[in-house]
Amino acid sequence: MVSKIDRQGPGRVSRLYVIKGRVQGVGYRYFAQTAAAEFHITGWVRNRDDGAVETYATGTPEQLAAYSGRLRMGPRFGEVRSVEEIEAPLLQSDGFSIKH
Repeated sequence: MVSKIDRQGPGRVSRLYVIKGRVQGVGYRYFAQTAAAEFHITGWVRNRDDGAVETYATGTPEQLAAYSGRLRMGPRFGEVRSVEEIEAPLLQSDGFSIKH
């Protein structure tokens, strides 16, 4: 039996990012989804009840570094005040989705 980690490929890691600022109602989730596609990241993004946006991302350390940099920029009408990066368990994930 192949484990979930093995199916992700060698060298892949996961992170959970919590982005705070003016990040809801400005297209941030679509911005994150576009960045994930550009850097070949799998995972998801969603709004949180506290006004933050949260994204779970899986990729190589280099891909995640590029994704993190893009998350810190944010979309044109957004204002990112902080990005918290947390190590996360590596889970099976195909593609990248926006959770509602």
